[in-house]
Amino acid sequence: MSGPTPAPAHDLPAATLRFLEQVGDVGIAIAPVVFPADTRTSQQAADALACHVSKITKSLVFMADDSPLMVLMAGDRRVDLDRVAAIVGAQSVRRAELDEARDSTGFSPGGTPPFGHVKAMEVLADRSITGNDVVWVAAGSPKTVFAIGVNDLVRLSDARLVDVAEEV
Repeated sequence: MSGPTPAPAHDLPAATLRFLEQVGDVGIAIAPVVFPADTRTSQQAADALACHVSKITKSLVFMADDSPLMVLMAGDRRVDLDRVAAIVGAQSVRRAELDEARDSTGFSPGGTPPFGHVKAMEVLADRSITGNDVVWVAAGSPKTVFAIGVNDLVRLSDARLVDVAEEV
């Protein structure tokens, strides 16, 4: 996948360095790209990368009853909370509050990577991400992303492939 040049380590934000330290050697090259401005939304990231928003994979944190849960979703799709609840057997599913997301992952929303979190949590990957061989994901900071093969993403995040996107 062509695109921006990976940043040298001395140019990486502290949160991205922490992410890289936490994941260690995962068997693939993680080469973060740093942007001058935040790319908190999928569209901002797609614009910065000059790619279609479907090539961005969001790492979204929810609370399923009282437990954190991550959903990996294509940038052009939205999560159907009822489908998530049915799949995980929860009474209710809601977006995590900022502090809940940060406490569960160790990262701020908008920069949450798909793995390397401070707490273990169930991860669901919507099948919408499989429309691309390689996708872009957050690398710990709203200013950093990295490209990853979808198969590696599912494996490293220990995700279960499911259908939880809203019908379009």
